[in-house]
Amino acid sequence: MRIELKKFGDMLISRPDGREAYLAMSAYLTKGLNKNELIEIDFSDVKILTPSWADEVITKIAKDFKNIKFLNTKNSTVQATLKILREYSGLKI
Repeated sequence: MRIELKKFGDMLISRPDGREAYLAMSAYLTKGLNKNELIEIDFSDVKILTPSWADEVITKIAKDFKNIKFLNTKNSTVQATLKILREYSGLKI
């Protein structure tokens, strides 16, 4: 399953927006998927990603699924946010 974050906008900033995005994903994209299924999170066309938004989405997806792969992570805000999540979430993402 590939999740294209650009569907949620190119500036992924606030915690409430992240919470809403996660609820939409869990209701429509990932509902009923096996916990071992590969989840590809695609950051293409994302201009800004903040730790608040990512904590609401990526951390929760990583708790729900065991096999996460990140695609198109060259953006500096994406790289910095993923680094923060790795350091503080306790998850191996």
